[in-house]
Amino acid sequence: MVLSPPTLAAIRFGYGLRPGEDVSGDADALLAQIDKGVSEKPRFPREGLTGRVETATRIQAVLAAEAKARQAGKPNEDIRKEVQREAQRIYRQDAMARIAQALHSPMGFYERLASFWVDHFSTSVLKTLPMRAIVPLYEAQAIRPNLGGSFSKLLQAAILHPAMLIYLDQNQSVGPDSIAARRSGRGLNENLGRELLELHTLGAGSGYTQDDVRAAALVLTGLAVDNRALEVVYRPRLAEAGPISLLGRTYQDDEGDGQDHILMLEDLAANPKTAQHVSRKLVRHFIADDPPDEVVQTMVDAWTKSQGNLSDVYRAMLQHPRAWSDPGQKIKKPFEFVVSGFRALDLPEKSFATLVSDMDNEDESPIGKAMEMAGGAAARENARRRAGRANAITLGALQRMGEPIWQPPSPAGFADEALVWLAPGQLSERIAWSRLIARIFGQKMGPSEFLEAALGDAARPETRQIISQAPNKVHGITMVLASPEFNRR
Repeated sequence: MVLSPPTLAAIRFGYGLRPGEDVSGDADALLAQIDKGVSEKPRFPREGLTGRVETATRIQAVLAAEAKARQAGKPNEDIRKEVQREAQRIYRQDAMARIAQALHSPMGFYERLASFWVDHFSTSVLKTLPMRAIVPLYEAQAIRPNLGGSFSKLLQAAILHPAMLIYLDQNQSVGPDSIAARRSGRGLNENLGRELLELHTLGAGSGYTQDDVRAAALVLTGLAVDNRALEVVYRPRLAEAGPISLLGRTYQDDEGDGQDHILMLEDLAANPKTAQHVSRKLVRHFIADDPPDEVVQTMVDAWTKSQGNLSDVYRAMLQHPRAWSDPGQKIKKPFEFVVSGFRALDLPEKSFATLVSDMDNEDESPIGKAMEMAGGAAARENARRRAGRANAITLGALQRMGEPIWQPPSPAGFADEALVWLAPGQLSERIAWSRLIARIFGQKMGPSEFLEAALGDAARPETRQIISQAPNKVHGITMVLASPEFNRR
């Protein structure tokens, strides 16, 4: 099937069609989204960057004080439980804001790039309670502003963020011959060094060795997180003294200013194997599970010529003919599926805001307690039902489908291959979600009208025929959302 460029651009490079929203099937128009997206503030963190730093440091301080009291035999479970509720509430509000960001933004390509890079440089809110507040800050602070510039700058922003250091236990790492090691008996933690080489830059199978992993970990010693300011700092007493050899270069902190980790990240960003690994991942994400070699090579050439300018790399991908042929090669991951479903239904901002409000009325929340006092048990029970329904079609749905927001199963992120998302359980959850969402929001459009809104010229004749015979709106809209065309991009 041959699709019109606007349809293919919306489905392959964005979050799907939305009634009344114009999408250009032009590489320049898609690339123009990047500058605009970088300049706009995302909907999360809810209190802004500065406010979130204050929130996260306060949470860490309270938890540290409670832990100290616990060690002294004076635990305070009420304080800890309240912090847990606050951290979970912050996560829920930010996660819903992230759905809203993808749902309502007209810059689908920029939003998809943000999702790609958040997954490439994975961190998880499940690591610690404060990470519920820190990981959304990480995406807004390190990833989104830097995804259109040099890969070197993006790499440094991601690796040298508190979220990454906390997630991969860099705070636990000290040089074996450092002052801290001699005093505390602590040793080297290789987590960040390993993932830096295997996932973030060179890629698995690129020829580096375990000695290289250890060397990278040694160069990274000295880096830690100052919990009082939520900043990455360099602490010489934790660092391994040079020289340290990695991939043909020796790092020995000649200036004594602890900048070898910056030099290492710059070298890794400039390595040809990094260009190959990252370009291949981008093609796998956007175009096909088996990336066409000619597209990858075109992007690598652009990477080399521009010294890793990501906008030039994206341009090389978007200008290649293979980027606009053979639609339907990829299966939408759950987040893409849910967001594109809401977009096809043209869910208004007000309706999504109502879902957020309903979820804020959950048990034990201040709003929920106020409602119970004002309206009694019946009002409270109604609020619980509404909160449950809101969760079932948003965060709960993504949890059941296997892609909860900011909760990757490992530092490798979520899988990006069709086989993972085509399991019977996955498909059953998608059908159940489609039926539920059709029942709640699918009353204003007829099935055939919805088919045009959701798929346009991507709908096959057979699908059009089946949908035209749907016995009712709910059944017809469910069938559109569950159709092969809608689940592929």
